[in-house]
Amino acid sequence: MKNTFIISSILIISVVLLSSFNVDKNENYSLTIIVKNLHNSKGNVQFALYNKDGSIPDEHYNKYFRISKGKITNKSSFVTFENIPQGKYAVSILHDENSNGKIDKGLILPKEGIGFSNIQTIGLSNRPNFGKASFDLSSNLKIMISIIYL
Repeated sequence: MKNTFIISSILIISVVLLSSFNVDKNENYSLTIIVKNLHNSKGNVQFALYNKDGSIPDEHYNKYFRISKGKITNKSSFVTFENIPQGKYAVSILHDENSNGKIDKGLILPKEGIGFSNIQTIGLSNRPNFGKASFDLSSNLKIMISIIYL
């Protein structure tokens, strides 16, 4: 009888201890995005994070996963997105000089600076899309994005 009680107690304690070491497979990470060499320090920088194929370009900002605005200091800005699940992402940024939250255009081209993760230049033969701009997030990450003024 005592042996049964001892064995049962050991089993219960073992189950409780082992369950406290449960590894969460759905880890979340932080993503810091930095932009430098803006033409000026007017307005703010809008950082949009995307997680689906076909989501960029997103001229009207209605397909993003998360969005945030960064303050400009000395022609630079940054933002950190927290608690981002592991996965494939792409970033689009806008130097929103008049702080209206949208891409202002001339005849066809943006008047304000834009940028995308993994993309250094934009042209008719090099249009941004999720495939070109995407990267894997599987740890905390810092990335630098170049602003393109057309």
